[in-house]
Order: sequence, then C-alpha cells, then structure tokens
Amino acid sequence: MLNRDGDSFCKKMRNATKEIHTVSDTLVNTKLAFGFLNDSVWADGLLVFYEVFRYLEGAMIRLKNTKIGLFPLDKLYRTNAFELDLDFYLGDEWMKNYSPRDSVVKYLIHLREVEDTNPILLIAYIYHLYMGLLSGGIILRKKRQLMQKVVPFRKIQTRGNSITDFPCNIYELKRNIRDTTNKIAEILDEDTRNKLIEESKVVFALNNEIIKSVRGVISAVVIIKFALQQYWRTIS
Repeated sequence: MLNRDGDSFCKKMRNATKEIHTVSDTLVNTKLAFGFLNDSVWADGLLVFYEVFRYLEGAMIRLKNTKIGLFPLDKLYRTNAFELDLDFYLGDEWMKNYSPRDSVVKYLIHLREVEDTNPILLIAYIYHLYMGLLSGGIILRKKRQLMQKVVPFRKIQTRGNSITDFPCNIYELKRNIRDTTNKIAEILDEDTRNKLIEESKVVFALNNEIIKSVRGVISAVVIIKFALQQYWRTIS
C-alpha cells in the first residue's frame, strides 16, 4: 500500500532537492521564460533537453524488462515531439550540422555511467524530468501563449508546442508517474532509496548546467520588458 503523499518517497525526493530545485526554477525563469517571444531562445531551450529525453527514452526501452519498464513510456515518449518542434523552429535540416554542446555531452556521459553501473538510479531522472515537463513545461507554454496575445503585430503560433501535447490526461499521467515511483521505492532497500535521493540532487545540478548554456537571453529580456509594458497598459 502506498503511503500518504506526505510520507511518500516522491515527497522525500522533493524535500531533499528543494534548495537546488529553487536554483533551477530561477534559472528557468531567467532563461527559458524569456523565450515567450524570442523563438531562438525557446528553440535553444528545447535543443539542450532534446538529447537528455531521447537518452532516457532509449534507456526505458533497453530496460523494459526491469522495474524501469513500469513507467508508461507509450504516454511519456517525447523524442518525436522534440524533433517536430525543432524542425519548426530551426528548419527541417537542423540535424545536419548539429552536435550536442559540452554541458549536454557531460550529462549524457553521466546517464550512460548510471545505466551501466546502477540503472535503477535512472528513476530519479525519469521522475524529475517528466514531472517538470508536465508541470513547469506546460506553465511556460501557457505564459508564452499569453504574452504573444498582448504584443502588437505578434502572430499567435499554433505549431511548435508538440512537447507539451500529451496523448492523455495530464493530471492522471502525473499521478501515474508518482504512483509508479512510490511503488518501486517500496520494494527497494534503504541504501538504494538513499542513493536515489542523492541522485535527485545530481539531476538538478546537471539540468542547471545545460540551462545556463541556453543562448540569446539578452535580446529576449528587452522583448519581454516591452511585452509587459504593453500588457499593463491594456489593463490599466
């Protein structure tokens, strides 16, 4: 039986990462959030996370006969969605001259080491990254759409949002991820659970490094200030 959320393993992971999670949220708000109107910033944010999600989804396929196979990959799968969005923002041939930047390569090397040595710890990445996309990612999408409406001469985009278009109810999917993580944690030994909590901190540290590499923020800051000024004028 699952513990109440206040006593759940997911709750323990969130509490253990609260401080570094706050740092991560700040970085997102000063980097990706400024991609409301600057498509190059938004696209670069997608690009740095593309390889990470692609690796995790490949790992879930490779480890489908283990506990990691309990996660609903058919509903979570985002690789094609990332590629659709990147095709839209960067053009159909963006992959021809693409190579992951150093911070992303470092992330991928670490994921490979985890999979090779203690693959159960990949649960920390699956939990935090997909829950982040299902929560913060969707909030960013809504803010981006809102700001597009208040800026003069800005055309509302109906494409480029595939990564946050899930084939099921978002709330049910989030509950599924939490329940699956908690159920797996219940059958793990205490040492492994502690390692998962420690690995959760590494998740955010690596996320922060790739978020820092997102390009084009300065020009986006100017645009967002202008957008906010226009917005306040419309409601004053």
